[in-house]
Amino acid sequence: MASKCWRSPANVSSHDLLLPNLLILVSLVIFALGFFPYKAFLPGHASFTADEASLAQQAPFDKVVFMVVDALRSDFVFSHRSGFRFTQQLIRSGSALPYTAHAGAPTITMPRIKAMTTGSTPSFLDVILNFAEGDKSSSLESQDTWLGQLKAKRDGRLVFYGDDTWLKLFPSTFARADGTSSFFVSDFTEVDFNVTRNIPGALDQNDWTGMILHYLGLDHIGHKSGPTSPHMIPKQAEMDDTIRRIYQGLESKNHLQSTLLVLCGDHGMNDAGNHGGSAEGETSPALVFISPKLRSISQGIECPTAPLSGDLGFYTKIDQSDVAPTLAGLLGIPIPKNNLGVFIPDLLRFWPQGDSVRLLKQNAGQVLGVVKETFPTFSFEDGPESEAQSEACADITLDGTRLACLWSGIRNPGDSKGQEHDEQVQQAALHAFLTQAQLVMSKTASNYSIWKLCAGTAIAALVTLWTFFHFFPVLMQKPTFGVWFSLVTLTYGATMFASSYVEEEHQYWYLVASTWLGWLGMKRVRRCLGVWTAVAAVTPLLIMRIIRCWNQTGQKNASQPDIARGILPVHNYVLWVLVFASYLTVLVKISVPSQSRMLRSMFVVVAFGLCMVALAFKISFTMADSPELLKGIVLLRAFALGGIDLVIQARAVFLGMVIYAVGITLSNRAMWRRPGFGKRVLKPIAVWLENDGSEQEGQEEALHGVLALFLMTQTRVTNIPLFILSEVQLQVLASMDLSTCELSLTSIILQYTSFFAFGGSNAISSVDLSNAYNGVSGYSVAAVALLTFCSNWAGPVWWLTATLLLMSRKRRDRCKGVRQLHLFSTCFIATTNVFVMLACTLLRTHLFIWTVFSPKYLFTLAWSLGQYFCISTTAFKLYIWLWSQ
Repeated sequence: MASKCWRSPANVSSHDLLLPNLLILVSLVIFALGFFPYKAFLPGHASFTADEASLAQQAPFDKVVFMVVDALRSDFVFSHRSGFRFTQQLIRSGSALPYTAHAGAPTITMPRIKAMTTGSTPSFLDVILNFAEGDKSSSLESQDTWLGQLKAKRDGRLVFYGDDTWLKLFPSTFARADGTSSFFVSDFTEVDFNVTRNIPGALDQNDWTGMILHYLGLDHIGHKSGPTSPHMIPKQAEMDDTIRRIYQGLESKNHLQSTLLVLCGDHGMNDAGNHGGSAEGETSPALVFISPKLRSISQGIECPTAPLSGDLGFYTKIDQSDVAPTLAGLLGIPIPKNNLGVFIPDLLRFWPQGDSVRLLKQNAGQVLGVVKETFPTFSFEDGPESEAQSEACADITLDGTRLACLWSGIRNPGDSKGQEHDEQVQQAALHAFLTQAQLVMSKTASNYSIWKLCAGTAIAALVTLWTFFHFFPVLMQKPTFGVWFSLVTLTYGATMFASSYVEEEHQYWYLVASTWLGWLGMKRVRRCLGVWTAVAAVTPLLIMRIIRCWNQTGQKNASQPDIARGILPVHNYVLWVLVFASYLTVLVKISVPSQSRMLRSMFVVVAFGLCMVALAFKISFTMADSPELLKGIVLLRAFALGGIDLVIQARAVFLGMVIYAVGITLSNRAMWRRPGFGKRVLKPIAVWLENDGSEQEGQEEALHGVLALFLMTQTRVTNIPLFILSEVQLQVLASMDLSTCELSLTSIILQYTSFFAFGGSNAISSVDLSNAYNGVSGYSVAAVALLTFCSNWAGPVWWLTATLLLMSRKRRDRCKGVRQLHLFSTCFIATTNVFVMLACTLLRTHLFIWTVFSPKYLFTLAWSLGQYFCISTTAFKLYIWLWSQ
């Protein structure tokens, strides 16, 4: 009776899943529009009052050189291991003031530039726009920035050299500009030379008031090899030499006597060399103000030195948004209208105390305008009339009321005990209001669209109900599997409501994978008890134990030693033995078996050549990227194609893979039987293949091998051995004769587990860009997006296709099994999306909403749109089209 009411998963066609798939996309987009809106900002540009204009005439500087060194972590400049020797000398002499600038999450270039130029808190949506290099919607042309104010100043003129993100943010701001792409991370040298070569001529000319420099090489080194790379100290010394040249120009050239040089990082980097998250290394860039004039207010500070707090808290720690009002005051321009930064106290010493109070009042009045827009119902006119009452503001818990109380303390500072005391009280009250306003406003919730959040969640819930309707027969017919699938899905969804579980999601999947593989092994031992059966049952668990130690990920243990970064670089000969074994395994897989000796020989020769070229490219790439992994192994250099450009090598490898895969596909006899495939036109070839075609199972194995070769090309060399470990697991699973339901759940579990095993996490900083430009000579949105996705989802893509390979061995039921896998994948994605959406909606005021839950939603988008919709759905439909009879 149940079968008449509930449709079996095996009978669900790809057409039945079309609408649910589209609804999943719709739900994700609607929710994202409500969850990642642009932050509102005050329109217009700030201007001086008469009193403020007179104060601006006392500004100590009239020009600025703003030098951004991408990913300049604080210890790169201030520690004993730094290559910035000249900069450290300036700090000791008093010609430079050092700080550690806190960069709030997301620690990505575009939002950090917005924070430093507007003084405001950027939207998390800028994380996405940061990667969309062609996007123009993120322009700051209509917003108030210190660059715009400096350009509007009399004789104001700006020049720019470096990361073209600035050109996207300020499209018509610069009189002269020379931009470089920020995403071509394979380049350590040219990308910085293109900036430095413009400096001598710019310093000689007196036609600019602001020069912006943005260097990228240090960040690229971090992405490729990490902060301990042998390239790092030489790059720091190169940047230090640039500072020396500019400083000498400030001292020697008359038109640069009142020029301020600012050295800063837009963000830092973690121990893996990445950024985007909220780890200390990512949020602690260096900030140094440099000028001979600073010797009038500074006696010098010890440098190099040890951090005052944590591992990277060198000197005074300020907020990155403090750069905007500080530069405005030092250059005599209005503070940007949306600024939330606070004037850096040390630099107020350029003015007498009375004028410094006036500067802080100007800063506080501008911030008050932003506060009033955020808290329109609060009165900022009435408040305490004594200093003692004002001190009680700290006991007020409501943000708006506390700010109103602090502002009233500024308006009514209490009984005066002399002008000097009154100025000190005013300065303290102003600073208290500014720092509290900065704290409150920086954590104020975004303007979420609640109805869009609810609509997106509701649509995802409808898809979940639809898939459950078709999944119910499994619960009835195979209750054990139904319990396992439901348990994995629901427990995973429940972990989305705890920030620590989201950060350490890999631990969940390692536990689930080990438990599930152990269950499958026990079932096999119960069916057939024997020594080899027991060995086969235990092997996947042993491999899983090795895999979970390969890359330390997450937050708590990300910096702990692991196999990929701790053991293999030290014992690099072991690494290369495993790499060679991995390529040998692929060679065996892609050598297509054939009934024709000539055809078989041809495939073997071509396969051998393809693998050798791919291996040679990987060795050449490693020589340029991480030469320390080849240290002491002279023999490997013979395999490298040093005289050929890496882009050309990569293109040759990719082209060879495509040609070989097409050849394998065309040699499949079953495909030629399909109606309308061109059998009439290519009849002679079809007849030849009918007589001498290779076995279908071998062809499918070979196609999977070609894909594995591509994924290995897109993987860090230290992760390549994971493919051979996965291959062993695959062969053991193949011997277990799993049902289609068991294969479906195995596929889902191992896809997620392998993502974390390869070093992925729910932090944006874990996104690996090291192979994003293989074969690409310039920035291409489509090509770079595809290569980046394949680099980071290599494990999940491999396990998806490996599952299809196991399904194909079930001759009679393989297409039904693939349809069933498609349905289960849809059910899992839809259900877990609901949990993620609910967590983001309910916890939208959580302290970690932007550092944990928002990045998790971005990764949910990547899993749903990339792995599920683009890769999985396409693979399912292509498989059924090719092999259905």
